[in-house]
Amino acid sequence: MSAFWSQGGGMPVIRTAVQALVTLALVIFAVPVAAEAQQPATTSRIGCLETGSASARALWWEAFRQGLRDLGYVEGQNITIECRYAGGR
Repeated sequence: MSAFWSQGGGMPVIRTAVQALVTLALVIFAVPVAAEAQQPATTSRIGCLETGSASARALWWEAFRQGLRDLGYVEGQNITIECRYAGGR
């Protein structure tokens, strides 16, 4: 223990060790916050298969889209809707 305290009275060594620990703690906690901030926005995707035609279900799909808008979804920004129609075949 005497070698630990022999460098300049001991206090500068302890102060340096505490500063190093505080710096290390800040780095450890700052890295996840920085990584989380850089995550790209995700776009949800809704797919549908319809047996009829697009015109037959147009009112239903417009109401569905309006409901999504009411919940904060914006088509083309954070949600994508893709429909395929069989046209009665």
